[in-house]
Amino acid sequence: MATPQQLLIEGLSDAAGFLVGALLGWGIATLLGWQLFSEGYGAGSIAAIVLVGLGGGAGLQLARRWRSRNADKSS
Repeated sequence: MATPQQLLIEGLSDAAGFLVGALLGWGIATLLGWQLFSEGYGAGSIAAIVLVGLGGGAGLQLARRWRSRNADKSS
């Protein structure tokens, strides 16, 4: 069973990974000229939304792999 400290680390690392990934996705979309918050749902807006979602998911997966790798080293 996980301790409260382990659960806190898990939650914070997941949140940080998702946030960093989503921000990177938003930054890439902005560099490509796709506006996330433009009026209506044009192709550029939808592409930006997809990129932010993919970035957030990738960041979350990287945070989990990092946590798993660190757990293996400490065992």
